[in-house]
Amino acid sequence: MPVVLVVLDGLGDRPVPELGGRTPAEAAHTPVLDELARRGASGWHLPFGWGLAPASELAHWAMFGFVDVPFPGRAVVEALGAGIDVPYGVAATHAALRTSRADRGLVWLTGRTARADGDDAAALLAGLGPVLARHGATLQPLGGRGEALLLLDGHVDGAVTDSDAFFEDRHPWLRPLPTRPSAGPAAEALTSLLLDARDVLHAHPVNAARRERGLPPLDVLTTKWSGSRDPIPSFTTAVGVAGGMVTSTRLYRGLAALLGMTGLHIPPVPDVGADLAARLHAAGDLVAGGARFVHVHTKATDEAGHTKQPLAKRDVIEAADTGLAALHELADRAVVCVTGDHATPSTGGVLHTADPTPLLVAGPTVRPDAVTAFGESHAHAGWYGAVRAAELLPLLFGHANRPVFLGHRATPGPTVALPDHPEPMPGRDRGAPRG
Repeated sequence: MPVVLVVLDGLGDRPVPELGGRTPAEAAHTPVLDELARRGASGWHLPFGWGLAPASELAHWAMFGFVDVPFPGRAVVEALGAGIDVPYGVAATHAALRTSRADRGLVWLTGRTARADGDDAAALLAGLGPVLARHGATLQPLGGRGEALLLLDGHVDGAVTDSDAFFEDRHPWLRPLPTRPSAGPAAEALTSLLLDARDVLHAHPVNAARRERGLPPLDVLTTKWSGSRDPIPSFTTAVGVAGGMVTSTRLYRGLAALLGMTGLHIPPVPDVGADLAARLHAAGDLVAGGARFVHVHTKATDEAGHTKQPLAKRDVIEAADTGLAALHELADRAVVCVTGDHATPSTGGVLHTADPTPLLVAGPTVRPDAVTAFGESHAHAGWYGAVRAAELLPLLFGHANRPVFLGHRATPGPTVALPDHPEPMPGRDRGAPRG
């Protein structure tokens, strides 16, 4: 049977006083998911265990069965999602223009490039040509908001820390540091490049004109998500079935390209229910086309959590529930799963946490447990208990009659069959007697 995995990004949450001590998922009216919970079995998704809060890309990497394969860095994935052919074996990072202010001998980041700044950002990135040439680097734009893929030619290992502190304020521009000794040269080269770029950007005529117009100059280049692209097995090779993704953002388009999965891209629409209904219809098309695993994703729940408005996140979950009605029909002929990739609390100042996310599985071979409603506290009573990201695909494929059969000597990768009449092996005469 096929497997359809629906990920409501950032679904998990914490109890909220405004919701009577419930999480948004517990407080939401979700008749579709409640009925699926009655039909199936539940548990908690704790991607990497208690206290380890992952980014979406790392959670998905493990959920897709690649936890033992080094992640190439989100910069590589985002670039592939933008249609850039990222070379192998070159240190890569995601670069972005930022506004700043100097204080106490440091450069403090104050903002990001707005959509209206697209022309200025393009001119400023083009103005870095001499700096890039001097440092043996190349820059390929990613969209129109001052973002780009930065390649450090001549450096193989791009495992360096971010110079972008992620927040628009609170933190200074950071020095890139290697996360392992082999990335030391790349970190030093990147640091030197960023400092030289700062001088050029600060004096650039475009930024002088912005100051005259009362606009903050885009005078700092920051980097994040660094890594490098190395050969990795495809999803089909690693997992054993053809995979498909209904993608909504550049990140997931990139994952599909990196893993050799069939991708159907549908730009998101504001109506969350209609958006998910369209994605499930596309998932059915992928299943009909031969995919045995299909990933469907929405960012809406995560975005609602980041607003720090619990009622808004509850409402988004309710809207998502209406769009998931097609899962009931799919669950008659496929194994369907609904969960999140991490928790995005709708209260407090934290971004992601390792709080549990509801996990729901239904399908022809799934024996129902006693859980009859969707949400963290309900799912805690489910049979699956706490499931890590790396355990998710084995769980789902076990229900799909594709369990990992222990005790035999499995062929690594695609099976290679022997021919009916093989040619004689070197040094072996097919007609010679044995013994």
